[in-house]
Amino acid sequence: MYIHIKVTAGARKESFKKKSEDHFEISVKEKAERNMANTRVLELVAKYFKAPLKKVRIVNGHRHPSKLLIIED
Repeated sequence: MYIHIKVTAGARKESFKKKSEDHFEISVKEKAERNMANTRVLELVAKYFKAPLKKVRIVNGHRHPSKLLIIED
């Protein structure tokens, strides 16, 4: 399953908003340095979809706020 995510890094409060079936907006406290924000985004998505962390990965947008993720079966 592919999902699109818009990330806000360095936010005061974490949030996870579902915009549509495959579009989400996520705010994380971690800064966009040393892959910290991406790691936290992967953790939140894995928790939301009840999938193992190893099954969630970023396909596109590693250094951009808009990301494409895949959740493998």
